[in-house]
Amino acid sequence: MSKLDEKIELYSSKIKGIEPNFNADFLVKVTKGLGPSIYNKDAETIACSSSNELATVRNSFLKKKLGLKEDDATLDAAIKEVCEKMGSSNRNKYRAIFYYLLAEKFSKQDIYD
Repeated sequence: MSKLDEKIELYSSKIKGIEPNFNADFLVKVTKGLGPSIYNKDAETIACSSSNELATVRNSFLKKKLGLKEDDATLDAAIKEVCEKMGSSNRNKYRAIFYYLLAEKFSKQDIYD
């Protein structure tokens, strides 16, 4: 099993508790889209307590990658919603799952096609 397959298996097992009917193919696309960052422990996860990190998610992922034009307050509310959905006690908020949930929320799955 490749390292990528191991990560996909890990993310699949974790997302089942959050989104039982998740789209496995879409999760694979999001994971591959993150490139080598999934192998870096710090880059692989998102700290919902870090305002700088959440601003990066908003600006780099939601605005640049997904091309969203909504105002910052709307985007920040969506990020907060995903943080809550993943659970405050969950220390490992994996970026692949986080981005999957955000892309789904805004119906932007076609970005990965």
